[in-house]
Amino acid sequence: MNILLTNDDGVLAPGINKLASRLKENYKVIVVAPDRERSAVGHAITLHKPLRLKNIIKENNLEVYHVNGTPSDCVKLGIDVVSKEKPGIIISGINDGFNLGTDILYSGTVSAAIEGAINDYPSIAVSLEAGADLNNFIFSFIENLIDNIIYNGLPENTLLNVNIPKMNIKYKGVKITTLGRRSYVENFTKRVDPRGKEYYWLAGKISQDVNNEGSDIISVKNGYISITPIHFDLTRYDLIETLKNWDISI
Repeated sequence: MNILLTNDDGVLAPGINKLASRLKENYKVIVVAPDRERSAVGHAITLHKPLRLKNIIKENNLEVYHVNGTPSDCVKLGIDVVSKEKPGIIISGINDGFNLGTDILYSGTVSAAIEGAINDYPSIAVSLEAGADLNNFIFSFIENLIDNIIYNGLPENTLLNVNIPKMNIKYKGVKITTLGRRSYVENFTKRVDPRGKEYYWLAGKISQDVNNEGSDIISVKNGYISITPIHFDLTRYDLIETLKNWDISI
């Protein structure tokens, strides 16, 4: 089976390289990743400049390419250009830092997995708490998740968003979660450049949003691996009939 790997941390990031090295023992692995860090680009795709695809590694069970584009570009190129056989699964990660709650709307990591799901491939986004070690436990967990997806399948238009906290001596387990809510305060820092002109740097601190025990945010905080099933149909179905009754006809 072929596995297509991508990320938003860039082709040189330890997460994607160590995962590729582990998975190539049992699968044909194709890495198509940005040539540099492209965090928080969301689901952007490149329309107004050419995309350059370069092969940098080609060996038994592993091919690695980098692209001067976004994570979503990488998935598109991986599917349409690089892969001679369709991937059995698309994995985005392992990201350095969580992708939790409403932050997934900004995440290049999660967006790459969404792009895979849009194209009808089983897809997962995997993120690890910043600063945590990439150890054998994490790779074994991902391999087990791959086996489950191959055996059980995923519903159409659905991906899994996985967040792994730093592991303590005792492993707590896995929770199937909902997306929490995450917002920020003091979003911008005002600065002055050497020419005396003002500019702003996006910073921000996480506010203390209230999340329920079943959310991804609370679950990783309590030491559990979080798996959140996500689909990209954002329709609020329960509001359709209400809106039909509004006086908004022309």
